[in-house]
Amino acid sequence: MADPSTYSVNPARTRPRGPWWFALLSRVLEPWVRIKRDPAEPSTLLRADIPVCYVIERDGVSDALILERACREAGLPSPMQPVPNIPVRRRRAMFALARREGWGFGRRQAALPKEPLNRLVHALEAMPHQDVQLVPVSIYVGRAPGRESGWFRVLFSENWVVVGRFRRLLAVLLNGRDTVVHFAAPVSLRQVLDDAGDIRAERLTRKIARVLRTHFRRIRAAVVGPDLSHRRTVVDAVLNAEPVREAVAATSAKEKIPYAKAWRRAHDMAMEISADYSHPVVRSTSFLLSNFWNKLYDGIAMHHFDKARAAAPGHEVVYVPCHRSHTDYLLLSYQLHQSGVVPPHIAAGVNLNLPVIGPILRRGGAFFLRRSFRGNALYSVVFNEYLAQLVDRGVPLEYFIEGGRSRTGRLLAPRAGMLVMTVRAFLRAPRRPVLFQPVYIGYEKLMEGKSYIGELTGKPKEKESLLGLLRGLKVLRQRYGHVTLNFGEPIALEPLLDAAEPAWRQTTAVPDAKPEWLSGMVDNLAERIQVNINRAADVNPINLLALALLATPKHAMAESDLLAQLELTKALITDLPYSDRVTVTPSPPAGIIAYGEQMGWIRRVRHPLGDVLMAEGEQAVLLSYFRNNVLHLNATAAWVACCFLNNRRMSRSSVIRLGRIVYPFIQGELFLPWDEEGFTGQMQATIDFFVARGLLETSGEGRLLERGPGQDDGAYQLRVIARSLLQAFERYYIAIAALVKNGPHTLTAGELENACTLTAQRLGMLNELSAPEFFDKALFRGFIQKLRERKVVWTDDEGKLDFAQALEGMVDDARLILAREVRHSILKITPGGAEPRDPPPPALKEAPVQDVASDLHQRHVVNEEERHHPTHLP
Repeated sequence: MADPSTYSVNPARTRPRGPWWFALLSRVLEPWVRIKRDPAEPSTLLRADIPVCYVIERDGVSDALILERACREAGLPSPMQPVPNIPVRRRRAMFALARREGWGFGRRQAALPKEPLNRLVHALEAMPHQDVQLVPVSIYVGRAPGRESGWFRVLFSENWVVVGRFRRLLAVLLNGRDTVVHFAAPVSLRQVLDDAGDIRAERLTRKIARVLRTHFRRIRAAVVGPDLSHRRTVVDAVLNAEPVREAVAATSAKEKIPYAKAWRRAHDMAMEISADYSHPVVRSTSFLLSNFWNKLYDGIAMHHFDKARAAAPGHEVVYVPCHRSHTDYLLLSYQLHQSGVVPPHIAAGVNLNLPVIGPILRRGGAFFLRRSFRGNALYSVVFNEYLAQLVDRGVPLEYFIEGGRSRTGRLLAPRAGMLVMTVRAFLRAPRRPVLFQPVYIGYEKLMEGKSYIGELTGKPKEKESLLGLLRGLKVLRQRYGHVTLNFGEPIALEPLLDAAEPAWRQTTAVPDAKPEWLSGMVDNLAERIQVNINRAADVNPINLLALALLATPKHAMAESDLLAQLELTKALITDLPYSDRVTVTPSPPAGIIAYGEQMGWIRRVRHPLGDVLMAEGEQAVLLSYFRNNVLHLNATAAWVACCFLNNRRMSRSSVIRLGRIVYPFIQGELFLPWDEEGFTGQMQATIDFFVARGLLETSGEGRLLERGPGQDDGAYQLRVIARSLLQAFERYYIAIAALVKNGPHTLTAGELENACTLTAQRLGMLNELSAPEFFDKALFRGFIQKLRERKVVWTDDEGKLDFAQALEGMVDDARLILAREVRHSILKITPGGAEPRDPPPPALKEAPVQDVASDLHQRHVVNEEERHHPTHLP
């Protein structure tokens, strides 16, 4: 059935009224325009006995032609005839609030034409018994072309920009068949005059125009989306804000320069920062990206998006994804746009403001910030005010709190700068509640993989440039598998504020307020964001292969062993769920291996006694990135398994006790979600899982745990699980050993960090370690910071580190987890004084401790002697 609100022209019915040239243009335009009226019968809104004057938003011949035709088809009075019974010198019963000027593509807009309103108001003042119906009419040409329309038409779709006559003509020719004419309810000008009382006609005219502008903005926002043209609507507000004016004045006084020069500097900063969002550019870019993603990826999946969309209405949404690739922000914005959600405005480093690329990103919603605000008070104030304007206007935002792309695959320690600015912007004007939406982005192959390895091994980061981008286009020849976007549990800001300071509302409206509780609250928020990102992880086939193969010295496993290990790992993740938002590949173990071969991550070596699967050379190093993506999901199982690397038997209570000691450090590194009691429950459940699977046996009414001998399949599987976390304990031991070996009051935190990094690098060279994150300085820095938070280590008056006796106890406990050879290697390499003593094994009441080396013997796959050797493994 045809849409009853859409009509075609019937020339026999009526003729266009107006000058001959107007009638001619109407006939020429007729085949290009198809009008949909809203409402379908606007005549029901009007009183037939009162003259009508139409008000349109923007002046132009095409708008007048469309309005005249819409009125003619609806049986309404013609806008091309004078207003009847009103003695004003106007030949048309219509006027516009804004007038287009020029014929080009520029944004040209003349001042508000007040004369028509003035004449009508004065005429009615002289004729108390007359009235005029003002009918606001909104005209939209090409408000939302469909995908089948082609990307070029999208460039000329309706938006907020006042364009020249030539561009408007192109819009009519390309998108005229998707024209909407919205008739609003009429306004009685007589009623307005009566309600105005003694207000002068000039002031009343300005008031009516202001109300009409507000009406048109509201209708346009409903039809084409909110006005996000920042440089027209935000920059002026930023520069007129009181904090910016004060900062400009302070800069002028401090540098002894004219105020106008300081203001121009602030203006240039605002223009450097601000986005220039364009609906046509976003829509056309989405068409281009569709082809780009199809060539690059085999598919893009989103999970839990419906939950995120349901939570968003009424909130200022801040998307906070993990940052692993330059494609992160493009993928998220593209998927949101394709799902009917307004893409967020993205905080991007100013290094991405490249020629050609920068303007496109800016029109796609990117706003740029410098890496450091230090030493530039004016820039800091301008950026803070710009962000506050976005928050106040309800513009969705996106930024990466890690501060940069992860080179290791782990989440980085958060940098809270953007979070602090967002929270302070909300505190200043808490009109719209803020919701932080964590997003996990999972890849199966990265375009930047090789450069990440180079940077971790000491090569300088290559500066972004247009030439570098062009050289990097060769990566588009490859396929990068599937990408997954998982939306985590959102975090509302107000409950966190209430918990930190119940009276926080009394501190609002003070732009420079820095309450004491703010820093701790923001740190808590940043931690929760990282935790919720990890709680929405996606486990793909490459993650599972990396967890298994990188736990062997030569990154090789017999096919039968690999199949069993993949099945066990999937069972661990599904039977002991980390969170209800974690997703796992549905592929069976055989399918995972086949997919790994297809993607080129692993190679099959044929052998009469059974095929061997291996990851070789650089591929093995790159795989460590994807193992680290999901390392947190394996953390509890890896800890329990680590307890049985060098011990045949242990009591359940010892596993739990040592786990509670080490948990704060694992938690800080991997952003785990539990408190100590929660982790204890996870350890108990994991032990029960291992017992049910036959990997551990119990005795003494469940108090004692025992694994099988070294050649046992169950013991082998436990070792593979344990080695995913073993490097973390080796790093911890390096830091503790360096402190104890050098003694108290000897090293500063920076000196300890450098000593640890050098020791790890040396150890990696000696043992051909192929996991570059093992000597990542940031991981040592985080561990040292956690020691200080736990009051195990502190700084004396001279800035040197002192430590408690408990630290030496940690050295003693390490022998239960790390093999003797590993401990001695670390102690030998670590710079410092006398080596900490390696005490004799303490006698456990439940069972004697045995070294796993006594149980080793050859298995039926390649390189078995190295497989069981207690050395450093990636």
